[in-house]
Amino acid sequence: MTTRERTYAKANNQRAAQYTELWVIGRPEDIAAMVRVAGMSGRLVYVSSPTPMGGDDNRQRRYLRLRTN
Repeated sequence: MTTRERTYAKANNQRAAQYTELWVIGRPEDIAAMVRVAGMSGRLVYVSSPTPMGGDDNRQRRYLRLRTN
């Protein structure tokens, strides 16, 4: 691996380490409170639209991307 390739790989790892990505499953009001707090803290980067779990389950699933720094 050349020096240029090592530098590029290190930069990509550092960029990837700046965020935490997770799927959250829960009641709509619980997820809304979590998203509100993350937004007020300035860590929220992206939140997906709610996706119902299906069937008789009234929970929702949402994808969140948060800053780690």
